[in-house]
Amino acid sequence: MATTTPDQPDLYAPREPIFPRRVSGRFRNLKWVLMAITLGIYYITPWIRWDRGPNLPDQAVLVDLAGRRFFFFWIEIWPHEFYFVAGLLIMAGLGLFLFTSALGRVWCGYACPQTVWTDLFILVERWVEGDRNARLRLHRQSKWTLRKARLRLTKWVLWLLIGLATGGAWVFYFTDAPTLLRDLFTLQAHSAAYITMAILTLTTFAFGGFAREQICIYACPWPRIQAAMMDEDTITVAYRDWRGEPRGKHRKVSEEGLGDCIDCMACVNVCPMGIDIRDGQQLECITCALCIDACDDVMTKIGKPRGLIDYLALSDEPAERAGKAPTPIWRHILRPRTMIYTALWGLVGLGLVFALFIRADIELTVAPVRNPTFITMSDGTVRNVYDIRLRNKQGDARPFHVTVTGDPALRIVLEGASDATVTVGPDSTRLQRVYVDAPATSAPAQAERSEIRFWVEDLSNAERASEASVFNGRDNR
Repeated sequence: MATTTPDQPDLYAPREPIFPRRVSGRFRNLKWVLMAITLGIYYITPWIRWDRGPNLPDQAVLVDLAGRRFFFFWIEIWPHEFYFVAGLLIMAGLGLFLFTSALGRVWCGYACPQTVWTDLFILVERWVEGDRNARLRLHRQSKWTLRKARLRLTKWVLWLLIGLATGGAWVFYFTDAPTLLRDLFTLQAHSAAYITMAILTLTTFAFGGFAREQICIYACPWPRIQAAMMDEDTITVAYRDWRGEPRGKHRKVSEEGLGDCIDCMACVNVCPMGIDIRDGQQLECITCALCIDACDDVMTKIGKPRGLIDYLALSDEPAERAGKAPTPIWRHILRPRTMIYTALWGLVGLGLVFALFIRADIELTVAPVRNPTFITMSDGTVRNVYDIRLRNKQGDARPFHVTVTGDPALRIVLEGASDATVTVGPDSTRLQRVYVDAPATSAPAQAERSEIRFWVEDLSNAERASEASVFNGRDNR
């Protein structure tokens, strides 16, 4: 068991809950707007309809696990096109690098799901229990009174409802939302839906209601990585200590020789991470800028210039200390690091768009049957067997005609088809067994390997696709 001495701090002190004070200002208003937008997108998107025809789902955004496809409005991604998803993930990573190098942890402070839902839970908590002082008194009240039980129960029920809506919205992305909603209420939905909703409800309840800043500090890896993305030109939330120090309660500033900071603790009391920004840059800071709003409000009241706490770059400190104008913001943002990230981000995006527009509506993949590599018929004909997967991305059934090129002597036969034409259903694939024969005296039959190419043509619009393969023959050497 770990022990402590009078000179050694307790490394395992229990967490002290943080109760941020309500604040108003431009950054707090921006966070409200972004919260409404992000939550609106999350909760509303599964209910948006998109007409794709009678044979396809009409949900605008759908991860169709049963059909192994992803629908995003007019875009349909198949399993073999996972590189689109990988490209989007790469763009998301590069975008995070870009914004962090330019504006610090702006993602964490404004759009991270943990931040958004924690803000929502704090809003509910403040609405039920009151502002910071009232919540502190309730927390420190050791005895459970009827009033405390009522307030806590009300808050927890509202939190659970938000968590339930969060889990419910998530499962709606994986199947038709109206149908699943009806099945959930009639208890006819798959057990996986109920289990997923229960897990997400409880995790949202725990992370947003109780863990809060602990998730950002201990569970999230980004605070440890962000330092590699930032430098002295990164714009982030900081305290102008050269203007605020020495701090103290003001009476006659000109006589006392104090800085502009009156040590009111407003910046600390509004911080959702419970830190003091005046201590400098810290791993816990998510640059939500609420301390800026709180400090600006105090500066206005005491008749001092706003901006004691502000978004600024470390490289501007020498100039500001000397009373000179800081470097324009655009010069901090447009620097080699951010331009490289922007270029990489744009190249990946352009590549994805290009790949999206050049992909064909019909595709095929060819897999030769290797056991055996070839068959010798009674008349000496050499036969190779292939499994061809035909993919029709159109919304109606299409007739596909299959041919082979490489040597005029080659003949092709499709299993189960009187000719070389088969019908592939709407927006689906068909696995077709194909036989390719070479007469005994032909070059492909006598050579060890011959290059061939399979072609498939959509007879309804003459669109074609092909894939190369090989024909295995007898080697007479």
